[in-house]
Amino acid sequence: MSINYKQYYLHQRPNGPTTDSDVKVRTVEVDGLADGQLLIKNEYFSLDPAIRGWMSDEPSYMPPIELGDVIRSSTVGTVIESKHPDFAAGDVVYGLNGWEEYSVSDGYFLTKVPEDNQFPLHYYLSAFGAVGLTAYFGITDAAKLKPGDTLLMSAAAGAVGSLGGQLAKNMGCRVVGLAGSDEKCKWLTDDLGFDAAINYKTEKGNLTAAIAAACPEGVDIYFDNVGGEILDAALLNINSMARIVFCGSISTYNASEPVPGPYNWWQILAKSATVQGFLISNYFPEFEAGAAAIAELLTEDKLQFKYEIVDGFDNTLTAFHKLFDGSNKGKLMLKV
Repeated sequence: MSINYKQYYLHQRPNGPTTDSDVKVRTVEVDGLADGQLLIKNEYFSLDPAIRGWMSDEPSYMPPIELGDVIRSSTVGTVIESKHPDFAAGDVVYGLNGWEEYSVSDGYFLTKVPEDNQFPLHYYLSAFGAVGLTAYFGITDAAKLKPGDTLLMSAAAGAVGSLGGQLAKNMGCRVVGLAGSDEKCKWLTDDLGFDAAINYKTEKGNLTAAIAAACPEGVDIYFDNVGGEILDAALLNINSMARIVFCGSISTYNASEPVPGPYNWWQILAKSATVQGFLISNYFPEFEAGAAAIAELLTEDKLQFKYEIVDGFDNTLTAFHKLFDGSNKGKLMLKV
């Protein structure tokens, strides 16, 4: 099969927020597949903060996106042609591909959507995708939670934070969220059942005290999605033997200069705390089981989540910027 399609590629490495000079669109042609390859028509692709990190050339848990390569992203779509022994035309799949209308894949990091699926396809980029699985395995495994623990969740109104906080509540923990508006804080407490929520923007300069007031018995687990000043304030509130799950650092992804701190890192020593770097890719063999567990919780009304879908391939970069100005509401995706 010969097909032409559009894709976003990395033209130059961004210095600060990504612009259309950094990421450009081109048309590519696929004229047949090699053995072991399959062609996927993408229905949705994911917009995640980590993608901005992959655009830089700094060492990370994944190789940087090379100049000239498609922007790496999770997608969900339908196989339209296959020369791969494990996939057939008509299979619906989700996994790591790119910001493009079609993807040629060798099957790496690719999972089939169950044939009896009862959920919208975009759930496989949100609740059942890397985001939902990050929350699920981060809370149920990496955090080493015990009933009665106090969990402090940063970016709590985001996709990972909102799901992770609810999972911790289901496990009998006290959960306090950090979010960037009063509206988001109200959603966390009124709808998701968080015990308390802190608007880190209005408490700027007073955040350490605000966390202390919301966590009077201290913080047993800090789930870090943002780094920066919020991490510093959290460190001054951790208990002895606290656990810090380091999942992301969105506050630094657009930095154009070296980022200082954390200034209060000495608290790790003072409190005999543990820092756990957390990558969802380490759990790949358990993805199907994790997605099934989340599906059961959704069916039982024990979880809810927000998502935002932006329509139209040409709106990708505009939508991507919403992650960094805080205007997105829940998991952000693009409908191709």
